[in-house]
Amino acid sequence: MMVLRLFLKAPYYALCILWYSKNNRVTYEKAYELVRRVTQEANRAGRVTVKSYGLENIPKENGFIFYPNHQGLYDVLNFLESCPVPFAFVIKKEMGNVFLVRRVIKALGAICIDREDVRQAMQVINQVAEEVKRGRNFLIFAEGTRSKNGNQLLPFKGGSFKSAVKAKCPIVPCALIDSFKPFDEKSIQPVTVKVIYLPALYYEEYKDKKTVEIAEIVKTRIEQAIHEYQACF
Repeated sequence: MMVLRLFLKAPYYALCILWYSKNNRVTYEKAYELVRRVTQEANRAGRVTVKSYGLENIPKENGFIFYPNHQGLYDVLNFLESCPVPFAFVIKKEMGNVFLVRRVIKALGAICIDREDVRQAMQVINQVAEEVKRGRNFLIFAEGTRSKNGNQLLPFKGGSFKSAVKAKCPIVPCALIDSFKPFDEKSIQPVTVKVIYLPALYYEEYKDKKTVEIAEIVKTRIEQAIHEYQACF
């Protein structure tokens, strides 16, 4: 539905993203604005409505990491639609082989991770930490892979939080609801997805905790938010 209804504009957007990804003079912020605009148009074409809550919880200063639950292929688009603050993301290396996705990764400075290569994964952890220290924002899926149980979460991996600990940065838990529906269900019916930006967990609050403890705190907060927002909104 997204592709068909954007048939005439799709080549233009693809060329813009390609040019942005190859032009070093294009700022990170400008590239984000383009990718976000394309995402918003694609969502309208696909009849996907994104409802966001808690935007006031996004830290005012850059240099933080979003930690959402992982439901499906649509998740990053959920954030690109709703988040007014530029961010990059960590994505599995297989997605880096998809042409347009590869260009978006380059334009936004996202990072591909090989989950089977421990050494490369550690390099990614260190790279993210250094970039966050310099004021960039990232999104990391702490489950490591997408849940196939709808709004039920998988265990959060402690190692996913090593970048935040190294950067001593704010951790922003985010709850996704029904984000699996746009791409993972075989339907073209209109769909509404929700993203809830929860209050940040600052370094002073987690500095004495192990990463597995941090992971459990973030997971619990997200589960509570999903339960609350499913029942009340």
